[in-house]
Amino acid sequence: MSRQIEEELLLFNFRSYGRGTGRWDQTHLTPAQAQLVARTAARTPEVMVKVLSSGAGSSKAVQRHIDYIGRKGEVELLTDEGDVLTGKGSAGTIPDEWNLDLQEAGAKNTLGAGRRQTPPRLVHKLVFSMPAGTDPERVLSAAQMFCREEFALKHRYVMALHTDEPHPHVHVVLKAVSEQGRRLNIKKATLQEWRAKFAAHLREQGVAANATPRRFRDQPVRATPHALLRQRAREQLARPPGRERAFLSPGSPPLRVKDREPYTKT
Repeated sequence: MSRQIEEELLLFNFRSYGRGTGRWDQTHLTPAQAQLVARTAARTPEVMVKVLSSGAGSSKAVQRHIDYIGRKGEVELLTDEGDVLTGKGSAGTIPDEWNLDLQEAGAKNTLGAGRRQTPPRLVHKLVFSMPAGTDPERVLSAAQMFCREEFALKHRYVMALHTDEPHPHVHVVLKAVSEQGRRLNIKKATLQEWRAKFAAHLREQGVAANATPRRFRDQPVRATPHALLRQRAREQLARPPGRERAFLSPGSPPLRVKDREPYTKT
């Protein structure tokens, strides 16, 4: 990871960045961080990198997804080895070349009672995209450079550029287990790092691109924390029925026995 990306990611870690150690570089923005703030203030288009969750547990499902992103031969598929696959059935050997059937068979031996109930991912299905109006070829070039830098000689992958929607995007099918036998686990921090690197490659192509979290852009985070959901559920269970609640409000007369509504607190 380059120093510029490290400095950008450090700026997003508000807790550690705000502790203050007395050092100048902990209390002032670096040039890379200042540029990031300036891009954010100027509403520079944000990149998007996301992981599709379903259809990655079997070699047949992987083949269906590869056929989908290649539009069954109508869209070029670009491999990690530099090959360009076109035409119907041209990508039919990818699962075999990646030995996905062997991984799938080995995973089935670990399933069953007392063991994991869902098969592990054979691939990660990634999408790299930019807002409408961005040059699709530059989006593809940035995605290629990112994958080459991040996964070359480690993880097998194949990609395809889609321009059938207003926002150009690149689908990447990435083998989950590397050639060295290590499984890639994608976390939130991983995605943020990938977004920053993808945006940097776009800027190298002359495309204005930024990569910041929602909270940094003063936008609400859509997801509700699980702890808050559980607290709301407990409050709902402990809440008495409507009629009794009305009597219990401030300034209400004491609740008579005959006015009580029986209820069971679970």
